[in-house]
Amino acid sequence: MEKRDQELIRKYLSTDPELKRCMEEHEKYERRLEEWNRRVYLPPEEEMERKKIQKLKLAGRDRIEAILAKYRSQGSRG
Repeated sequence: MEKRDQELIRKYLSTDPELKRCMEEHEKYERRLEEWNRRVYLPPEEEMERKKIQKLKLAGRDRIEAILAKYRSQGSRG
């Protein structure tokens, strides 16, 4: 993540509930994926769940990017 994005997150995290929710979900998914990635073998149902979590994490990341883009455009206008 770019430094500029990190600064925007720090600036708006406490005032934007959607950004806060997305960041919390993103971190939760990241922790879950790290747990699975440490394991040598995942049963098929856990592998499917891991793939589902990866997709949810990516969708959340896209939403975070959209929120940050909104703040970037506001900053360039004002």
